[in-house]
Amino acid sequence: MPTMPIAPLISAEELQQALPRHDQDWLLIDCRFNLGNTAAGETAYAQGHVAGALYAHLDRDLSGPKTGTNGRHPLPAPEAFEHTVQSWGIQPGTRVVAYDDAGGMFAARLWWLLRWAGFEQVQVLDGGWQAWLAAQGPVDTRAAARPPSAFKIQPRASWVLRAEQVLANLGQADRQVLIDARAPDRFRGENETMDPVGGHIPGARNRFFQLNLQPDGRFKPADQLKAEFEALLAAAPMDTVVHQCGSGVTACHNLLAMAQAGLPVTRLYAGSWSEWCADPSRPVER
Repeated sequence: MPTMPIAPLISAEELQQALPRHDQDWLLIDCRFNLGNTAAGETAYAQGHVAGALYAHLDRDLSGPKTGTNGRHPLPAPEAFEHTVQSWGIQPGTRVVAYDDAGGMFAARLWWLLRWAGFEQVQVLDGGWQAWLAAQGPVDTRAAARPPSAFKIQPRASWVLRAEQVLANLGQADRQVLIDARAPDRFRGENETMDPVGGHIPGARNRFFQLNLQPDGRFKPADQLKAEFEALLAAAPMDTVVHQCGSGVTACHNLLAMAQAGLPVTRLYAGSWSEWCADPSRPVER
């Protein structure tokens, strides 16, 4: 029997109530990470994490090898991500909850990757680590482990666009509407510290991913998110919408916010600006 769809987000209180029932195989995954200090998330995990949670490292587990031209966080190859999923012990009946301490910035990447891989029973902890602590959820310092599984992923190739596809559709609003999740200054080509070139892909619209959040780090209500995205898209057909950011990470936050708003699945240009600007022949707008 097919599983029922679940909400993209789960609150700390809902998770606390669900875990003791043992009526489902829950898997919690800590995705804390710091782009400026790539060991910081793992260190934080060792100092304390949601009891029973595994740790997922953005570079090792949620990204593939960098070539210098494929972006700062390229998608992992399907076979590599399948191995990672199996090492986490994910089964068809597992319920995954991802969290971080950055408003879902990194947890959203895992949420998207699992769904791209054909696994639907995944949620992001709304408010993340801070919300868990505020709700006085159980915390542990011991590294968790699970028996490996034989889970087979089923990648949804149509969910991802390559650079050449984005380039071919530039200037054709009936075929492609790009949404850039970076901060407005970086979108304008100002204060660029992550990539060697400042600016954005021509024609892109800016939706800073942090606009999805309330001051307390939780997501805005679904109806508010829906209204904001519909205003941004200005009646553009959903099958034309393509998300990108600097390296394909925070773009997943906008994908998560749209899912929480009840909007249809849209696509990801995973290489994003860091891949785009690595080729000087590609056009840049400022």
